[in-house]
Amino acid sequence: MGFSLTVRIERWPIAGRFSISRGAKTEALVVVAEVAADAAIGRGEGVPYARYGETVEGVAAAIEAMGVELARGLDRAGLQAAMRPGAARNALDCALWDAAAKRAGAPVHALAGLPPPRPVTTAYTISLGAPDEMAAAAARAAGRSLLKIKLGAPGDPERLAAVRAAAPGPQLIVDANEGWTPENLGDNFAACAAAGVTLIEQPLPADNDAALAGITRPVKVCADESIHDRASLEQLVGRYDAVNIKLDKTGGLTEALALAREAERLGFAVMAGCMVSTSLAMAPAMLIAQHAQFVDLDGPLLLATDRPAGLRYEGSLVHPPTPALWG
Repeated sequence: MGFSLTVRIERWPIAGRFSISRGAKTEALVVVAEVAADAAIGRGEGVPYARYGETVEGVAAAIEAMGVELARGLDRAGLQAAMRPGAARNALDCALWDAAAKRAGAPVHALAGLPPPRPVTTAYTISLGAPDEMAAAAARAAGRSLLKIKLGAPGDPERLAAVRAAAPGPQLIVDANEGWTPENLGDNFAACAAAGVTLIEQPLPADNDAALAGITRPVKVCADESIHDRASLEQLVGRYDAVNIKLDKTGGLTEALALAREAERLGFAVMAGCMVSTSLAMAPAMLIAQHAQFVDLDGPLLLATDRPAGLRYEGSLVHPPTPALWG
């Protein structure tokens, strides 16, 4: 049986400003795909990633272009071959999982052969800014157990020292978003080690990360922009200790689950990550988070408001979705 398709572009204001090494934004632009058959309606949310040339208009158009194939009965397996990894396929893949759960009267984890998801502890992101600004933000979040610190600009050791002084208790993850160079890598690594950082995400540009294989890494290093799907995994062996799995990069939950299994087989730790987006995007990623050593699913916490039936957050503890949201 085929599906009818509806596509929407939505704007969700961010609480304040979200800044990384590549720029800042004050709203999250997301694309929602809805697939319907009989009374079963499945939803999925994708976040276009400008780093990979994606736009909201382009992602929405790519989803809409699949309307005829969906009406003819395109399933998740066919979708993997019909679309390339990215935000468009993610929205459709997750919508098809949701619709399958609604039609079967069973949760997605059961359809995927997984145990019921449990609550997990997520990181909370501190945006890139001046050292005093970041220190103030870290002080406000100092009661959380895990903070993710956005870096990737000159003066990062000073930023990190200020954050650690303001928040001495939480575990820290650093995300440079490709903002460091082979020349300043040593100083930045030393600053991370001095601050007791647990993990460093994507210190070097994805096309210039070979230097990671030839140095001692005093802190574990996690690939983000360097990892998309299973096809990009083998070349990371020896350069990284972990991989950040984001559904908008893998092109949906189907590939993300396969990537997580392959990453673990190759000895990588797994991080479950997200873009700034609503709980609808976080919900399927909660299944990746179940076996992840690091979880960063704080997207809704960065928004001014979340969608109805959103994920329940108790401090940094995030609970699995209800069927009213997804799955």
